[in-house]
Amino acid sequence: MSASDTLNVTHEDAQAIDDCWNRIGIHGDKSCPLLAEHIHCRNCAVYSAAATRLLDRYALQQDDRVQHSATVESDIKTRSLLMFRLGEEWLALATRSLMEVAPLQAIHSLPHQRSRALLGVANVRGALVACLSLVELLGLDATHNVASSARVMPRMLIIAAHGGPVVVPVDEVDGIHAIDERILETVSQSGTQASGKYTRGVLPFKGRSLRWLDEEQLLSAVTRSLA
Repeated sequence: MSASDTLNVTHEDAQAIDDCWNRIGIHGDKSCPLLAEHIHCRNCAVYSAAATRLLDRYALQQDDRVQHSATVESDIKTRSLLMFRLGEEWLALATRSLMEVAPLQAIHSLPHQRSRALLGVANVRGALVACLSLVELLGLDATHNVASSARVMPRMLIIAAHGGPVVVPVDEVDGIHAIDERILETVSQSGTQASGKYTRGVLPFKGRSLRWLDEEQLLSAVTRSLA
């Protein structure tokens, strides 16, 4: 509530109160019979009751505004995106296509591999899972590498492809973040989706520019790479 709103509330409620202190009290003609006893209107129960009523009204107005604000915030829809890095590029993928973020595992190459994107297989809790290169699928420049600190740990993303889970190694995972749907809609409609393969748009995030991947197009490309 702004200062002007506070003044409006006080003025509106004051109009409904008999401000006897301004008429016959200390700020009026001083004809109030109680004035001799209380010396000043602030010592009178009538004055105290009026002040309490104004404060109660003010508190009620504040509560109403807080409840309204909470309702508006609860109406905001968000989408969860996983932010990760490949080389120098940061990307975002909807978590609905993500099964797990796992520690980096050894990748075992296969003879007669079906596509350039297929790196081989990795052991995920005793099961062999196909491992694909997102660098290859997205057409990224694999020669650009970012110097990583000791705290940065490469990970494997296990994503739910149409034919079953697949593993993709990534250089760094920032985490899962909830992004306002309105921002995503604006980005999607802004024409930035032409910035790369299987890309819906470019998101500003933490001073970075992230490619927001189109999960449906990406998963279709993953399926084609395994066929």
